[in-house]
Amino acid sequence: MTRAAMLCGVILAAGESTRMGRDKALLPWPPITPGTIQTDGETLLSAAIHSLLQLTDEVVVVSGNNSDTIAPFVQAYGASLVRNPAPERGQFSSIQAGLRAVLERGCNAAILTPVDCPPLSATTLLHLRTSFEQASSRGKWGVAPERDGKHGHPLFLSLELIEAFLCAPATSNTRDVKRANEEHVEYVQVSDPFAGAEVNTPEEYAALSMPASSKSR
Repeated sequence: MTRAAMLCGVILAAGESTRMGRDKALLPWPPITPGTIQTDGETLLSAAIHSLLQLTDEVVVVSGNNSDTIAPFVQAYGASLVRNPAPERGQFSSIQAGLRAVLERGCNAAILTPVDCPPLSATTLLHLRTSFEQASSRGKWGVAPERDGKHGHPLFLSLELIEAFLCAPATSNTRDVKRANEEHVEYVQVSDPFAGAEVNTPEEYAALSMPASSKSR
């Protein structure tokens, strides 16, 4: 019998954002086009929380040295804060901290995404959740989006894949764990323009606000 998935969202927001020059979690989202004024106060962090709350029972945000800065926002947006005690160990330590929090909350599945990966549309996320449910019924452990041959986020994880991440050495990374369990992970083709996108530098952030016609020149 296939157990029902009790999903918990995990947003990784413990990075130092050194290449961006300011905390990526609090960047306005969508990006502000030069000459315009942001009016709704949405950020990458709030957009990620809102998108995952539509699919999950709970959302946790993993912070690092920025805990004091983002804690008020996390609470205001309806999520819970989990602090990585050693963010200097890298993103994988944040993944393990977040997934431990998933199990502590009694959930048996997770949706994992870095805060600097722009949230996908509600339609795409619903498609991924349905695909995850169908894949789980066939014995698969995880589902992630793919666009133009590039794998993206979020990653949907069953209990088995969560345990694989938690049992992996602290020096591992997401790619290592997925490769070691590749027969259990499915990639779902999507057309969402943000699938595979990342926001690491001011230039990448600015490019996301550009019209498609300008990007193709």
